[in-house]
Order: sequence, then structure tokens, then C-alpha cells
Amino acid sequence: MTDDATLLAAARADAAWVVDLRRRLHRRPEVGLQLPQTQAIVLEALAGLPVEVTTGTSTSSVVAVLRGARPGPTYLLRGDMDALPLQEDTGLDFASEIPGAMHACGHDTHVAMLLGAARLLAERRDELAGQVVFMVQPGEEGHHGARYMLDEGLLDAVPEAPVSGAFAIHISTSFPTGTINVRPGPLMAAADHFRITLQGAGGHASTPHVTADPVPVAAEIVLALQAMVTRRVDVFDPAVVTVGHIAAGTTNNIIPATAFLEGTIRTLSAERRADVVARVQRVAEKVAEAHELTAVFERVEGYPVTVNDSVVAGQVEARAAALLGTEASVPMPDPLMGAEDFSYVLERVPGAMAFLGACPPDLVPGESPGNHSNLVVFDEAALPAGTALYARMALDALAG
Repeated sequence: MTDDATLLAAARADAAWVVDLRRRLHRRPEVGLQLPQTQAIVLEALAGLPVEVTTGTSTSSVVAVLRGARPGPTYLLRGDMDALPLQEDTGLDFASEIPGAMHACGHDTHVAMLLGAARLLAERRDELAGQVVFMVQPGEEGHHGARYMLDEGLLDAVPEAPVSGAFAIHISTSFPTGTINVRPGPLMAAADHFRITLQGAGGHASTPHVTADPVPVAAEIVLALQAMVTRRVDVFDPAVVTVGHIAAGTTNNIIPATAFLEGTIRTLSAERRADVVARVQRVAEKVAEAHELTAVFERVEGYPVTVNDSVVAGQVEARAAALLGTEASVPMPDPLMGAEDFSYVLERVPGAMAFLGACPPDLVPGESPGNHSNLVVFDEAALPAGTALYARMALDALAG
């Protein structure tokens, strides 16, 4: 079995290839489920490797299977490849060439590290008792790309040995470069989108008593939702409810007939998720009823809670310490309230996701521009650590 020092040295030796691939992807970002240019770059990078490649029918997904020298289980490594609808303003010499699109969440680095790991593992096929499935997915940014891939049979890519474990990395400037940050249990939140449409009766602004004004009712609902969270939600099973958009009216002297609110619900358990969704609906409808208006509530279901298997999370922590040094393996005390569609995979098989720190050396982790900022810059010095950890997790899982 390749030892940790040798594996990390190999990842560092291949860093120029990984960085070049990352920069090619960064220049040509695509958004959503259909990413033809990105898919073409991925397929080109896989072309020289001894892998069996299939592409998605409903999306631009790519699945590559590397078979080891001996039979055994199947282990999945995930990298997402879609960008965000954002105008880049980093000034990098490899900045996005596509107006209004940017790899602001680091998915370009995820793909580059994943395919770098594929190269390392291909050179070590004799050490593998089983198969590695490389999952390269579009549509992570709110488009449920992982769910499409699961529906198309991702976990049965090797029919005789369905996927039995999984691992993914997410890059972040919130942590020091080269650190691996992981925790057992909930890692990221479920995210649901809600919409509330208030129906009242409009009229002249000087005679509100003959109307059913939805504007103060909308304001009251916003405040009532905040009170609901602080007074009805257990702090040890928390929730975040944010109203991010309110729209009503056209001018100063007209009371509108309708008002619209929308926002997000973030929770860390299935039970709390169902409870808070029901409570948001109840608050909206009952506050509206108290003012003789009606409220139409709509929930758009988002990603489930991303839950790390406790055993696998412990393995990630131990492996990161052995591979990168004890100071680089950092237990996370708390989950993050962002959401991830790798959660769909972790609902089906035991596995884990870890955060790879990539804060530029001249900036402070957590204070530098973060994921989803059009100013975010990821420190490419972190990429060999991620590449090596991807490979190590598969080597360990398939050691035979």
C-alpha cells in the first residue's frame, strides 16, 4: 500500500496538471444542469485513464469507473462542476470569460482535485480490491444534480457491487489553507424556499379603513416569524428563517391589493424541518386571517440535511492527520447552515464530506471574501492536499 508521504508527494508532483485543469474550467464556467463545455473538458481529462465512462441522459453528468486489480466493494468520490450566475470581479489572469457566470463556489477546484485523484489511483490499480466511481455532477447550485444522477442509476454503476461508501470535499476560504475540517453528524443544513402571497383589497392611501392593506400584514408576518423561531424552536435543534424578498405596491398613494414575501428555512434535522415549515405556514395564514386577508403559502423543497456518518467522519479526521499532519486535521465544533446536494448520496450510503481550507495567505480565514462572493479567490496551494485525501480515502476503503 502506498504510504502517506509517497501519496502526498505524488499529488504535489502532479499539482501543475491539477492547477491547469482548474484554470481551464474557471475561464469557461457554465450554470445549471447542462454544461456541455465543462463536460467536454472533463471527458478530455479522463480520456487517457483506464476508466469506463458514461454520461448522463437528463444532465451533463459524467460517471467514470476505475476497476482495481481484485474484486471488492465500490467506493464513490464526488466532484461538482457547475458555476454560479455571478459577474466575476477578482482580477485574476484566468478569470471567467463568460459574462454573468463565475466559479464562485470552487467547483472548478473540486473537479480538478477529483480528476487528479483519478490519475493517482489509476497508477495504483494493483492496490485496489474493488472499484472507484468518480461522480462528476452538474447542477449542485440549487438544481438537484445529484438527485438526477441517482435516478439514472449512479449507485449501480457497477451492477455486481453497488456503491457502499462515499466521500466528497468542499473548498472554503473560511479555513486556513490545507486544513481538513470535518465533523460527525449534521455538517450542513436542509434548505427550503418558501413563498407567501397575501391577498387583500386595495384602494386610496388616504382611506386605509375601507381597504384590506397587505403591507403592514406582511411586516407583521416577518416579525412574527422571527418570534416563532426564538420562542418555538429548541436551540439545541436550531432553525434559521430569513425573509429575503418583499414586494408590494407601485407608488406612494395607492394601497395595493397584494403583497409577496419569500425566504429560506434552514434546519439540521428532518423533524425540525417538517416542524418549521408547518409553523411558517401557520404564522402566515393566521396573521393574515387576523387582519381579514388571505395568505397562500408555497414551499419549494430544497436539499436535505447533509449528515456525515460518524465512523467515516472519524476516518477522514484520522487520515487527514496522518497524511497532512495533526495540525491540518481540524474537528468542526458546529455545522454550517448552508446546504449541499451531496446530502442525497449520504442518505443512501454511509460517507462524509469535509471542508478543505483555501484562504489566501495574505488574508484572514473567515474574513476574506467567501464562497458565493464575486471577489472570492481560492488558494491553489491547497489543491494537492485535497487530491491526496480523495485518493487516500479510496485506497483505504478498497484495501482488501
